[in-house]
Amino acid sequence: MLEQLTQFFATKNILILGFGVEGRSTYKLIRRLCPDMNLVIADADEKLANFEITLNDTKCSFKIGENYLEDLIDFDLIIKSPGISLKNISICDTSKFTSHTELFFRFFRDQIVGITGTKGKSTTSSLIFYVLKQYTANCILVGNIGTPPFEMIDSIDNETLIVYELSSHQLEQTHISPHIAILLNLYQEHLDHYQSFEKYQEAKFNVTLNQQNEDYFIYNADDVLIDQWIKKKNLKRNYIPYSLSFGSDRICFIRNSDLFYSIGKPEIISNTIELSNLQGEHNLLNIMAAVCASKIIGVPNEIIREAIKSFKPLDHRIEYVGVFNDIVFYNDSISTIPEATIAAIKALKVVDTVILGGFDRGIYYDDLIDFIQKSEVRNIVFIDKAGQRMLEIYNSKKYSGKFIFCTNTFIDAVAHAKEMTAKNKICLLSPAAASYGMFKNFAERGATFKQLVKS
Repeated sequence: MLEQLTQFFATKNILILGFGVEGRSTYKLIRRLCPDMNLVIADADEKLANFEITLNDTKCSFKIGENYLEDLIDFDLIIKSPGISLKNISICDTSKFTSHTELFFRFFRDQIVGITGTKGKSTTSSLIFYVLKQYTANCILVGNIGTPPFEMIDSIDNETLIVYELSSHQLEQTHISPHIAILLNLYQEHLDHYQSFEKYQEAKFNVTLNQQNEDYFIYNADDVLIDQWIKKKNLKRNYIPYSLSFGSDRICFIRNSDLFYSIGKPEIISNTIELSNLQGEHNLLNIMAAVCASKIIGVPNEIIREAIKSFKPLDHRIEYVGVFNDIVFYNDSISTIPEATIAAIKALKVVDTVILGGFDRGIYYDDLIDFIQKSEVRNIVFIDKAGQRMLEIYNSKKYSGKFIFCTNTFIDAVAHAKEMTAKNKICLLSPAAASYGMFKNFAERGATFKQLVKS
């Protein structure tokens, strides 16, 4: 496979567009395979001028700063990083564009289980990987969860099972799809990156768009938007729909608290009451997606069942922090959209205080405010720009009966939440907004929350 990659790169004039985690991984692979090739790296970050010096690669030049997108027409192949948005860039010919993801798909697609969706990607990907690890040692987990796949290329042979978490940014402009594709859900997200919500959905749907007849598409049959895309595209492949309810067209479903998988004779995989580590209906849907992928691969039911029961949830996803001063704290910092916050409150049931807000990307919040108003939540802490807009929506609806606190500092938000929450009830961080501005990512926000709670 390395020989084929070398031949692919060798005759091209290549630009690496964006020099973050994936861009640097792509550079390392190309330089390893083609040590004498001239390369150009383009990025808006002017700090890379220092990196160019330390890199000490005389056959590599940098285009940095505000004009980094000039002269794209000069290159045969432009390998775009996920963080580069083309939303406001006019490019007539996108045929030269590819990505780390598409290059990897080009050579390994038959071995890939690709997982995407607005929410649940990391949990589902990690769960599938965990199940497969009980079945075979020859599997890897890569992608949006943290490891660019080219970093693992020496660990891959023709039998390696590759679990690949895929963001919309990684999927946009891909023209190849993995052998097993999973689409968990479609909600409003990343509207600052795309020209429209439909463009975001289109990027997500690329996970299956270019599949072949013998491939498998596992999808959430309860998601209306996914159903609309399937009807619109009318594609030929093996459809594997899963649902919280029974239906004649469902392959995986719940009936009388049992989780069934049904191709041919229906099989009971597990009783849902046993799956206590992953709370909430949203996680039950994630489990069903993992069951479908595992069954297609051929994992025995007993291994699937025991692996799901022993799987430990990831940090920052309805994560139990502990009991302090008789208050139960949960960290759901991964929640960056309203649907995730609603799912967390439903899963925990006895939430007394919820901390909402963060970076405002223009997401629709009315349904979240309506849900919280009708819920048992007594206290709402609004924070930052998104929190201010949520409060404006709350006031515009002339709602009352909740205890409201609004602040621009995270420390004050947590301190006030600790004071507001009743004994033996839950204080939940589930912001329904991105962390940017205050924090570099959701993980830093969640870690800060846990530190403040424990202090």
